[in-house]
Amino acid sequence: MSDVRRELGELPAAWREALAAARAARADERFGPVVNWADVGPYRLLTGLPATDPDPAVRPLLELGHAELARTAEEFLDRAGQAGRTAQALGIHRQTLYYRLSRVEQLTGLDLDAGEDRLLLHMALKKARLARA
Repeated sequence: MSDVRRELGELPAAWREALAAARAARADERFGPVVNWADVGPYRLLTGLPATDPDPAVRPLLELGHAELARTAEEFLDRAGQAGRTAQALGIHRQTLYYRLSRVEQLTGLDLDAGEDRLLLHMALKKARLARA
């Protein structure tokens, strides 16, 4: 659903928001089948970007053989880098999480201790999720 609009001239914006919210709901199951534009978080930005190839650094992580590593990285970033919560959510030992994250760094060349690298990885993973939906 889009934000509330009161004027007919706002219909195009409402349509774009509703369509973007529907794309986000399709991409991320935690939203359920219906979600409000205001509640889709970073997808508000990502749905407005043009379709492009994945960032070169993240591309290797998005290959089929690395789906579990990509899922691990996304869970870790979604949980603000909290290893204990991430390991629990994934149902793995903390050491397994650290191993997977080191593999993510090796594959991408990104440093998960660097904020800009974490942001790039997180947004690239969310954008890839949107593209698959």
